[in-house]
Amino acid sequence: MPEKGRTSRPPAGPLRITAIVLTLNEQRNLPACLASLRRHVQRIVVVDSFSTDATEEIAREHGAAFVQHAFVNQAQQFQWALEHVDIRTAWVMRVDADERWTPGAFEQLAPFLADPAVAGVNVRMRIQFMGRFLRHGGLYPNLFLRVFRRDGARIEQRWMDEHITVPGKVVSPPIDVIEANYDRQENIGLWTTKHNAYSTREAVDTLIRRWRLRELDTVGTLKGDSTHRRRWMKEHVYARAPLFVRPFLYFAYRYVLRLGFLDGVPGFVFHVLQGFWYRFLVDVKVYQLESLARASGRPIQEVIEDSYGIEP
Repeated sequence: MPEKGRTSRPPAGPLRITAIVLTLNEQRNLPACLASLRRHVQRIVVVDSFSTDATEEIAREHGAAFVQHAFVNQAQQFQWALEHVDIRTAWVMRVDADERWTPGAFEQLAPFLADPAVAGVNVRMRIQFMGRFLRHGGLYPNLFLRVFRRDGARIEQRWMDEHITVPGKVVSPPIDVIEANYDRQENIGLWTTKHNAYSTREAVDTLIRRWRLRELDTVGTLKGDSTHRRRWMKEHVYARAPLFVRPFLYFAYRYVLRLGFLDGVPGFVFHVLQGFWYRFLVDVKVYQLESLARASGRPIQEVIEDSYGIEP
């Protein structure tokens, strides 16, 4: 349903939005992602990290502009795109390759683009996992700022879990975007490989905060929307819990208290892997890196760089 006082009608042609999609070997996800955007946005730009598969061919087949830039992390790559890509519209859309927009979502979005008071639009991610929409466990409706005015927008400079910030009003209409990050037909090893890499970045962010190596950008505040509150809880509650204990507590919170078990086997698998295994892996890497630093007497930042090639 549209927000009170607004009407939802089919847009007259593509919306004046530039969609930016970051990629690295995304030939599996990219066709469906770009197909969901074509004819609905004015321009699509794929910012690629030198893929070795058919990512470039797929991007060009779908009419997207294609540029390449060396990847450091998601935050730096997207900020580079905001500053260097030829963006010809006032509005920008951030799209991950495993996300799918629907025509109905664009219809709901259109009225907000014409409102000069609005600087950003949150959407609600519908996680599709093993063929099921995960409705419980605190997963829905989670808000993510995905559409925003380019002027003044920036992305938090973190190694993981970065969010867009804008200097103005952000609205949260009931716009659902599908996150199809694992299908029944796909090898679960692809998911675990991706999240293993994510866990390294999250461990680095954790160590930057624990050792006060530098100030991390944060949107965390109890006064904001669910995105801001989740970040505050992560930094001020979860981060202070003991290593190795907190993944068990977090899993119990999501799977039991937030009723994740109601999503059946797909929910169980997701909460074990993403709510427990992933968080446990982060803690293992934090523990290992801190142990190496203590044993060697070297600064933690040197240990991180030698171990993972990441300069914190």
